[in-house]
Amino acid sequence: MLGSKVARSTAFGTAVAATTLGLFGFASIGFGAAIVGETRRIDLGQKAAVGIDAMKALYRRPALILFPEENPYTPQKMSLGKKLYFDTRLSVTSAQSCASCHNPGFGWGDGLAVGVGHGMEKLGRRSPTIVNAAWGAIFMWDGRLATLEQQALGPIQSPGEMNMPIDQLMDRLASIAEYKPLFAAAFPTEGMTSKTLAKAIATYERTVVSERAPFDAWIEGNEQAISEEAKRGFAVFNTKAQCSSCHEGWNFTNEGFQDIGLPSADVGRGEFLPDVIKMKHAFKTPGLREIARRAPYMHDGSIATLEQVVEHYDRGGVDRPSRSDLMNPLGLSSQEKSDLVAFLQTLTSNLSPTAVPVLPR
Repeated sequence: MLGSKVARSTAFGTAVAATTLGLFGFASIGFGAAIVGETRRIDLGQKAAVGIDAMKALYRRPALILFPEENPYTPQKMSLGKKLYFDTRLSVTSAQSCASCHNPGFGWGDGLAVGVGHGMEKLGRRSPTIVNAAWGAIFMWDGRLATLEQQALGPIQSPGEMNMPIDQLMDRLASIAEYKPLFAAAFPTEGMTSKTLAKAIATYERTVVSERAPFDAWIEGNEQAISEEAKRGFAVFNTKAQCSSCHEGWNFTNEGFQDIGLPSADVGRGEFLPDVIKMKHAFKTPGLREIARRAPYMHDGSIATLEQVVEHYDRGGVDRPSRSDLMNPLGLSSQEKSDLVAFLQTLTSNLSPTAVPVLPR
């Protein structure tokens, strides 16, 4: 799934070539984020002056997967992480794995409105996809975890999710003979610890990257790759609908938090920033890659279809002090709504099947 050759090292860590995943133009990520801030202020009438090619340039795929300096990529680490990711013995009942809620068959989510945790109890929020987590700046719907390594351990230890005390888990893994040499190969100077467990899982998760979608072929010059309806939808996405104000760059997210006016009592990011009114009911902006595979939508799974998502944004959601200033009735026509959905559907690729690994005994 990932080339093992290190392409370059930067202040941000190790960058690994990912040509087998069809990624292109890493340098466009930072460039795109800067330009989007300018194009947001350009209305539909002015867009012709900017040009469709300028808009398309903001969404080119990166050529490299970045790994943090403190957790560089190695094939041994990735292989170990994949085994741990699919191993149900990481939960206290040996009934759940990371893949139970983040399943490749459901766009790396679970297909449910809200997640199901320990004892088959429903959780309060939807299981987010891990697709393109390598580019994440902050994690969980409410942003309570700063790194993918922290995220890897969070659900394992959460009483409502996998309910596995970390010391108990490390004892269990140590009792599985075949895990010991795998940890030794992946972490020759660190061995088997909760820290290396997190590093291994996070390394595997960073290799879960969305593949080339019809949209990518179009922005690279194939005019037949998407429909005329979808092309119009792309223009609406970047102008009248204001989607690109938050869903920017190749992964279609600015990693920010917004209250989009859902009728939910969940305060989201507001739990951690109670004095910031705009953070009450605010949740992380999800990326849109593989979006057609990831229904239902929103942090609470309350919207079933992409058509209904567009309708929600067109209406503007619940009007309250915390609602994002970007959330206002849009006045989209029926054609514009249809065009938007057609565009969103072009962001889904034909994901290659993910083989479940043989687990250590």
